[in-house]
Amino acid sequence: MVKPDGVQKGLCGKIITRFEERGFKICAMKFLRITPELASEHYKEHRGKPFYQSLVSFITSGPVLAMVVEGEDAVNQVRVMMGKTNPLEAAPGTIRGDFGLNVQRNVVHGSDSLKSAEREISLFFKKDEIVEYNLNHDKWSYEEENLD
Repeated sequence: MVKPDGVQKGLCGKIITRFEERGFKICAMKFLRITPELASEHYKEHRGKPFYQSLVSFITSGPVLAMVVEGEDAVNQVRVMMGKTNPLEAAPGTIRGDFGLNVQRNVVHGSDSLKSAEREISLFFKKDEIVEYNLNHDKWSYEEENLD
């Protein structure tokens, strides 16, 4: 997800491009304004923590770009591309290292596990909004047994 600060900085296209150039497939994309109720469900594992309310306030402060990104080891690889949560600790060349300012205004959110990804995708997308398709470059990027 491109967070409100990333949208306001005009970074959606650059972030999408990074994922596509890496070889990942965008299967769904939605520009939306997250409601406080949806934010509460999205950040439910942080309820009760001191920073919870600021997370909800920030993610609901402006539009976001939610995406479903698919590819080999996508959850882990996207997290590597995003960089550490704190942009001050994120390596140059990562999304957060290049564009983030602080822990909360760090431009992007990515699921931390396959289980979280499945849960978060279901919060933002209906099944019929996720498009399954093959990219022509898949046969050049992945071994044949991984194409199914």
